[in-house]
Amino acid sequence: AQLVESGGGSVQVGGSLTLSCDASRYRGSTSSMGWFRQAPDKERVGIEGREGVAVIEGADSRSYADSVKGRFTIYKDDNKKILYLQMNNLKPEDTGVYYCAADGSALHWAVGPGTSWRYNYLDSWGQGTLVTVSS
Repeated sequence: AQLVESGGGSVQVGGSLTLSCDASRYRGSTSSMGWFRQAPDKERVGIEGREGVAVIEGADSRSYADSVKGRFTIYKDDNKKILYLQMNNLKPEDTGVYYCAADGSALHWAVGPGTSWRYNYLDSWGQGTLVTVSS
């Protein structure tokens, strides 16, 4: 994969994790990048079963899903071409596989409800990293 996530793991409720997405080998546009997650729900499969968590567009325009506002922070290192997701005060419902994605177009819509069908059209996805939050 040209987008490579890392940093997942198991934490207890209230804990913190920082995810990384290495895009240094990705040759497409990274003008917009985002973090998405897929909960361990058998009914939610495939790309459309994912949820937009946080996106960053351009220099520093950020959007977050309501469920993570105030707890998660998306940021990037343009020199190293790495995207990060700092996750604090983790809850059991944050459990899932976290994916990063890149696209050459605006991505702020991706954290809104009812938009997952559009995820099929994003330029590139990583392979995902698992986050497990236990009580």
